[in-house]
Amino acid sequence: MKKVWNAEEKLQYERALLAKGCRYIVGVDEVGRGPLAGPVVCAAVIMPLDENSLVVGVDDSKKLSAKKREQLAEQIKERALCYHIVEIDEKTIDEINILQATRLGMKRAIEGLSLQGDTVLTDGNMTLDIALPQRSVVHGDALSYSIGAASIVAKVHRDALMDEYAKQYPYYAFEKNKGYGTAEHIKGIKEQGICPIHRKTFTKNF
Repeated sequence: MKKVWNAEEKLQYERALLAKGCRYIVGVDEVGRGPLAGPVVCAAVIMPLDENSLVVGVDDSKKLSAKKREQLAEQIKERALCYHIVEIDEKTIDEINILQATRLGMKRAIEGLSLQGDTVLTDGNMTLDIALPQRSVVHGDALSYSIGAASIVAKVHRDALMDEYAKQYPYYAFEKNKGYGTAEHIKGIKEQGICPIHRKTFTKNF
């Protein structure tokens, strides 16, 4: 039986913060730490948390179909009090490593918001170099509404970006794998070499 979307479950972290007097809760997440090509994309969102403004269906972006993600991303962007998306390119990833690139992207996404947040919820186990109070939540994209919303916005943005790169670099099936190391992608690297958006530190073995 399919599990019904439960606002109480998704808002447990947000409600606890609202009870402490927080008003603007920032959810932040990244997409694209593992691929061999393309940027890591980070998104930060501040969502309205009253019952009438909730986007029903928000969840870990990986659990949703592409079509559902796209629908939800539009609703999230329409209803968000503010959101900001940051891309950290493959050159920066190669220079400072993927963990530091992710932290930098999250920091810039938060700092790029048009509203000043009171506190930040991040996915995973990530400490950021920011002045705001922060809490990292393991599996936060599934457990927190705000982080889930950020994960969907980041995923839809990055997928669209990789679809565009697929037109420029047609040998790697980016439209299917979004830069992840599938057999078809690796075959393309072995036959054609790497292209300008490949991460050199991730493709040394090929």
